[in-house]
Amino acid sequence: MRSLARLVATLGGAETASLVILALAIAVPFLTTDPLVYSISNQALIAVIAAFSVYIMLRMNLLTFAVPTFMAVGGYTAALMALRGVTDVVALTVASFVVPAAVALPLGALVLRLRGVYFVLVTFVLTEIVQLVIFETPTLTGGANWLSGIPPTTGFGMALVDNRSVLVLATALTLVSVLITVGVTRRFRQHFAAIEENEVLAQSLGLVVWRYKALGFTVAAGVSGIAGFSLVNMLLTAHPTSFSGGAAVNYIAYTIVGGRTSILGPMVGSVLLVWAANIFGGQGEYSQGLFGILIIVVVLAAKGGVVGTVAGLVRRVRRARRPAPVLAVPAPPGERGQTP
Repeated sequence: MRSLARLVATLGGAETASLVILALAIAVPFLTTDPLVYSISNQALIAVIAAFSVYIMLRMNLLTFAVPTFMAVGGYTAALMALRGVTDVVALTVASFVVPAAVALPLGALVLRLRGVYFVLVTFVLTEIVQLVIFETPTLTGGANWLSGIPPTTGFGMALVDNRSVLVLATALTLVSVLITVGVTRRFRQHFAAIEENEVLAQSLGLVVWRYKALGFTVAAGVSGIAGFSLVNMLLTAHPTSFSGGAAVNYIAYTIVGGRTSILGPMVGSVLLVWAANIFGGQGEYSQGLFGILIIVVVLAAKGGVVGTVAGLVRRVRRARRPAPVLAVPAPPGERGQTP
């Protein structure tokens, strides 16, 4: 409790706003019974968690396509546990974080040696390999027939099976992911910033770069696993196509369009783009291309994304409204030193 209180006391405006928004989001299931609202809200919350994983890696200037990989690990872990009778929400949440993080630790020793486009390419190939492994291991994962008949998650002795309970659980999982993301990015903010600014210089000054990159990669994998659990819990099935490499493009778009400099960015980008994809559902086959165009526009015209651009406009308005300082006019030489 003391460590949690200490974390809250050191939060910045963006982190506090994120926690407040999610705390208010819990009220959504109690304000409406519209299935469409429930569906879009669940999709947005899952996207937010996945985008947090991209955000953590971008804090070290690493663009990862491996989010669906660890979502699959976390999602299938939760599904297999539930099929074997373990349906407690706490146990499934912990397992969906720990197992992908444990898988990411040895993988990080290999892929984190790479930089730039080589790191991006390897993480994308990793997602494709995991897809192939899932399809080719039907005795464990169900293969192309997927895992179905997954029992609903239970909490406090109750089955969380109705739409309202599923949405409340998705909100709670997102809140947990926010706390994890904030805890890591705030605690190691200076280390991540040094790596992002100039990795070679940071290493020459004595920073153990590989240690912090491995830490960020591991935590990001665990957060992705929670997103996978939330997705499986919503669908009550685990299918390989839910964790395709193409989904990584969406999660990257959510983060960059929303803004990579603040934790509010992934939240805003996820909500806006998920909502837009549902509203313009007839154009769903073009969504990845549209997201790619949005990334290009943001990189060229608004590097701070939606959140960064709005924050910059607010600062300009405040600066313009601030009264100009009054300059003291010096007295003529003949009047200096005279007293009335």
